Amino acid sequence: MQDILVLYYSQHGATRELARLIARGIESVPGCQARLRTVPKVSAVCEATEPAVPDAGAPYAERRDLAECIGLALGSPTRFGNMAAAMKYFLDGTSAEWMAGTLAGKPACLFTTSASMHGGQESTLLSMMLPLLHHGMLVLGLPYTEPALSITQSGGTPYGVSHVAGLNNDRRISEDEKTLAIAQGKRLAEAALKLAAGRG
Repeated sequence: MQDILVLYYSQHGATRELARLIARGIESVPGCQARLRTVPKVSAVCEATEPAVPDAGAPYAERRDLAECIGLALGSPTRFGNMAAAMKYFLDGTSAEWMAGTLAGKPACLFTTSASMHGGQESTLLSMMLPLLHHGMLVLGLPYTEPALSITQSGGTPYGVSHVAGLNNDRRISEDEKTLAIAQGKRLAEAALKLAAGRG
């Protein structure tokens, strides 16, 4: 089995739910399994610390997760049109992997959630692409051959799957968003297997 890393940060649970749907899509492809990982919160308070192991959900990501995966799905909630500080902090610490070319040539996709329809989902997805391009990753979008992308009334972009969670985080993932998340995970897994076979 080949591992595909689904790396996300989620404060209220919406991004975590999207990550699980992408993982379902990954695991629908024979020979692939999803490795769900998260990152700890960051704080401006110097004394604030997170537990060594999260209280619930996926374990924290380690450097070896990047090395051992054949593909990456990267997700973060939208923060003023950009990724959350916790995800940026994690990515900023991957200089050793960048210098070693650990992620070069591996495929990646992106996902995000926001409170409002026009809350900056697309700019968040674009901002998340930049460090992956520096790592030499092959960024996969979500093509319009996915019918749900043309009819969704909530989340979904060609830059990656998304979800509109609502101002109180009370909107459930829509059927279109669910369909697109599973399709994106499947697309990533299929591409990752082909690329891994070419490298092997």
